[in-house]
Amino acid sequence: MAFANPLPWWILVLVVCAAGATAWLAYRHLAGSLFRRSILTGIRFVSLLLLVLFLMRPVATTDDRAARDAVVPILVDTSRSMSIQDAGGIRRIDRARAIVSERLLPAFKNRFRTEVLGFGDDVAPVTPDKLAATARRTDLGAALAAVRERYRGQVIAGVVVLTDGGDTAGTTERAAADVGLPVYPIGLGSRTLTGDREVLSVTAAEAVMDDSRVDLAVSAVSHTDGSAPIQLRLLENGRPVEVRRPASPGNGTPVREVFQVFPRRGTATVYTVETDVAPGEPVPENNARSVLIQGPSRPRRILLVEGAPGFEHSFLKRALAEDDGLEIDSVIRKGRNEQGADTFYIQAAKSRSDALTSGYPLKPESLFVYDALVLANVDASMLTRAQLDATRDFVSRRGGGLLVLGARSFLRQGLLDTSLEEALPLQLADRESAGVLPAAAARGINRVSLTAEGAMHPIMQLAGDPDDTRKRWDAAPALAAIAPLGGPRPGASVLAVTSGAGGTARALVAVQRYGEGRAMVFAGEAAWRWRMMLPASDRSYDTFWRQSVRWLSLPAGDPLSVTVPTGATPGDLLSLRVLVRDAAYQPLRGVDVDVRVSAPDGRLEQLRAAPETGADAEGRFVAAYRPTQPGVYRVTAEARNGTQSLGSTSSSMLVGGADLEMTDPRLNSQLLQRVAFASGGRVTEEADAASIGDSLVAKLPSAALAVRHDLWHNGWSFSVILMLLATEWILRRRWGLR
Repeated sequence: MAFANPLPWWILVLVVCAAGATAWLAYRHLAGSLFRRSILTGIRFVSLLLLVLFLMRPVATTDDRAARDAVVPILVDTSRSMSIQDAGGIRRIDRARAIVSERLLPAFKNRFRTEVLGFGDDVAPVTPDKLAATARRTDLGAALAAVRERYRGQVIAGVVVLTDGGDTAGTTERAAADVGLPVYPIGLGSRTLTGDREVLSVTAAEAVMDDSRVDLAVSAVSHTDGSAPIQLRLLENGRPVEVRRPASPGNGTPVREVFQVFPRRGTATVYTVETDVAPGEPVPENNARSVLIQGPSRPRRILLVEGAPGFEHSFLKRALAEDDGLEIDSVIRKGRNEQGADTFYIQAAKSRSDALTSGYPLKPESLFVYDALVLANVDASMLTRAQLDATRDFVSRRGGGLLVLGARSFLRQGLLDTSLEEALPLQLADRESAGVLPAAAARGINRVSLTAEGAMHPIMQLAGDPDDTRKRWDAAPALAAIAPLGGPRPGASVLAVTSGAGGTARALVAVQRYGEGRAMVFAGEAAWRWRMMLPASDRSYDTFWRQSVRWLSLPAGDPLSVTVPTGATPGDLLSLRVLVRDAAYQPLRGVDVDVRVSAPDGRLEQLRAAPETGADAEGRFVAAYRPTQPGVYRVTAEARNGTQSLGSTSSSMLVGGADLEMTDPRLNSQLLQRVAFASGGRVTEEADAASIGDSLVAKLPSAALAVRHDLWHNGWSFSVILMLLATEWILRRRWGLR
């Protein structure tokens, strides 16, 4: 027993004493025998104590299991992967139906309130005999959240899940921890799918290679005995391009191949890699995978600024100008005129030349029209503080690329102590701290040595094969000198080193991401030797600089840009995001954004994008779209400020490039283990399914319905008080007392 309104012990002592004193004072002067006064005093004392006791509200708390109404939802995966016939020789969904009907429901009967729910695209009640594997995707995380909402306010003993562990959403583990319910997964399916062949991934590298070559990294696996070759066919927009037959290592070990493709500029190209479907293969849906490569819609605009004429400028400009994917504007400081002002030699498009008359754009809007900047032998004296600040913002806010080279940019004061210094990947101040770079073995004074990162980076690739790339760099002539810069900044990557004076290995090529853009430092002098001292057929010099500028300019988008999701499948609700900025790349608010989507069948749909919410959502808009068919969709966004058009932009997206539901369709027991651990449940084998009931009962006390009964709020308490008062009154009357 407990009290709903308890009093401290010392107050209870005072109350008892006060009740006793009140009862004694009531009959202290009453005429009559001591026996009669004592009886009446005792009745009055007990009545007062009972009144105080009832005012404290005595209650009793019980843990009666008959009063508990605990729910146990049984979630059954109804996605298409459950149709695979590998669960003891029958389909996974049929095995799930048998477990629910023959084991779980009988074991839970009279112990819990159960409900069978199918989950796939959504969560809905279903009878076991109506279970079907027809849902296009699996989202266990959303299903657990839906269960929590469905039984809000009710006691849930736990959730039983029958699934193969497929998860196309990727939020299951976090949802299992957040939902606060013990989850008991029962895994269905085989951990190995004998005879299945699968294209695991197709990844397109950044299109920065010379002549717009793109590397397609392909991973495939064959779950067959032996090392029979896997035939991989590459298709470009459905047209066969190349066939390879790599040998399979066996034991389910993936093979990896790199295809080289040349997508056309301004055209979205779909590349598909597929493998043959073997007779009796259990999952033919995962034998192909596609990726969309969307080339740039326009040439990248590059501004090349040189502090003084030199051989490097001539060779560099010629190499870049021969690349059809680049549009070059150049400025060379020639000297001073009679008035002592700098003079410049300018070669630029007519629409941009006026902004370069002073040698460098004076306004951010004029600078931000470019996608990348090349500063060769440019020191702080050539640029004003405002121009240096604008250059830093060009990289960090606009997302442009910056390449700095030449001794004047680094020696003496150079760019040291300017706002641009922090954007560079190498330290300019503490140059003695560079030390030896242990990860790279410099081959000789002023000779190029690739680091481990450089061997994989697209800038440094001179050939299709990594070994050929190293050989070509080994053959590159020595540079004339190296600027002794400091070590790399945190997060920067050193791609190549060389030995300077004293044999110390120093960074030659270093890159880093800075804000929205990228920056690169080339610390060598006279790289033009690579062009003059190698055979005329060797294009290493041209390839290196073109790839460098292309890689730097890649993140630079237009003021109005649209971002589309990747890996979408038909029926998904997609978010099409639009970023609207002015010429200075400041976000715009209060504008109208319309999105037009062209489906593969030519059907058009108009959408109105709504402003996003959040701390960094200025200028960001989003429109929701649900594709209904696979193929390439064209997305066009247009922004308006009232009746004034702010421009438009387009992008393409591929829907249905891979069957995500059938990707790696083996039983994912690791995911089920993590879900059970995160939620406080346990993974259960099919044979032990009935034992889940005992585990649920053991978990129940923490979720039991505590029933509290008031002991005073009934007829007995009123009757006792009434009886005591009546007894006192009757005795007083019979004894003739007043």
